[in-house]
Amino acid sequence: MESLDLIIRSHRVVTPETIEPASVHIRDSIIVALAGWDEAPSHVALVDAGDAVVMPGLVDTHVHVNEPGRTQWEGFATATRGAAACGVTTLVDMPLNSIPPTTTQAGFAAKRAAAQGQCWIDVAFWGGVVPGNTPELAFLLAAGVRGFKCFLVPSGVEEFSHVTEANLREAVPELSARGSVLLVHAEVPEPIENAAASLVGSNPQDYQTFLRSRPRASENEAVALMVRLCRETRARVHIVHLSSADTLPLLRAARDEGLPLTVETCPHYLTFAAEEIPDGATRYKCCPPVRERENREQLWGALKEGVIDMVVSDHSPCTPALKLEETGDFLQAWGGIAALQFTLPVMWTGAQARGFGLRQLTQWMSGAPAQLAGLDKRKGRLARGYDADIVVWHPEKEFKVVPEDIYFRHKLTPYTGMNLRGVVEATYVRGIKVYGQGQFIANTPGALLTS
Repeated sequence: MESLDLIIRSHRVVTPETIEPASVHIRDSIIVALAGWDEAPSHVALVDAGDAVVMPGLVDTHVHVNEPGRTQWEGFATATRGAAACGVTTLVDMPLNSIPPTTTQAGFAAKRAAAQGQCWIDVAFWGGVVPGNTPELAFLLAAGVRGFKCFLVPSGVEEFSHVTEANLREAVPELSARGSVLLVHAEVPEPIENAAASLVGSNPQDYQTFLRSRPRASENEAVALMVRLCRETRARVHIVHLSSADTLPLLRAARDEGLPLTVETCPHYLTFAAEEIPDGATRYKCCPPVRERENREQLWGALKEGVIDMVVSDHSPCTPALKLEETGDFLQAWGGIAALQFTLPVMWTGAQARGFGLRQLTQWMSGAPAQLAGLDKRKGRLARGYDADIVVWHPEKEFKVVPEDIYFRHKLTPYTGMNLRGVVEATYVRGIKVYGQGQFIANTPGALLTS
């Protein structure tokens, strides 16, 4: 028996192939074996999780940390604490909302410096595609970004401009030549601009007013544009936070055609429904918006079918003042949902109710996101040679979301008051226990993944 640092065992260990009793053997931060449940020599430290689920840590590839520059919105220390409490062991930071954004070599250097020594989990980074920065893309890739994000519609912050089709035709060949992926906020401006006239005199506190301001056509046309560019260039394209189920036939056809196109959605699109959002409840505002109940169920169906590949948080917090809860003005409030700490129980609560199981959940929230970010040789599954990133949790236990239990910076989330299933007992990052039973154990052991 080779020397080991730790064994974690359970009667429910989730691998891509099975859910069965097993023991996870760890040495030097790496999984060196998946063995039988009773293969646990007495001289090795043992965590016996009993009937709790042991599965790979979540990989969240859509997180807006906002540091440096807007650290009052969210920062690396607070975001990664919230993530660890949810069983997220790796996150990939989005390139915007920080000042400077991750669109230049200098911006990326500032981002890395801000993150250094603050992270409770492992952190990787996306770069950004904006008008005029094509010469920077190769250098950003060489410095360690995992791919690039762009907006087809104004992003909401002046430092990160949206791109046109002409801008994309300049940048995409650079990415394609290097095998990189382009992540796309898929809304185009024209339908949004055309909808504005119809909103004159409408009640800005009515969620239906906001819903009309971001029509499905904006998302539908953007997805059609990206499918066309993907077909023409064969560049890897990833649609972020899919909201409109109208796009599903087009995406299904693209998948059948074999295009290198992947799709994510988010827990809020799979949980909430436009018909249920109260007047003035701006904590539900995000772009693209939460749509109707029937639309929500079609997204679940697309997950089952494999047209949607993964589920990630799109954790996009701001200061409470920017949410304008006092006025309840959906049209003026910041659009973004804070949810990083609750993605696992939110998704399990909804998935279990619809007949999905733990292996599907693991693929949506660990395996597929790791593959998107090019981390799938070390993250996203329990297997020999992979990082010992593990979450131990209880799918049958329930809890209520209350503000005092929130670890990310601002205690403002639309999940407040919800009863959810799935309580995280412990989170391990490369074999180090960082969170357990409501306590943070290690001292910011997270690494910056730039190679």
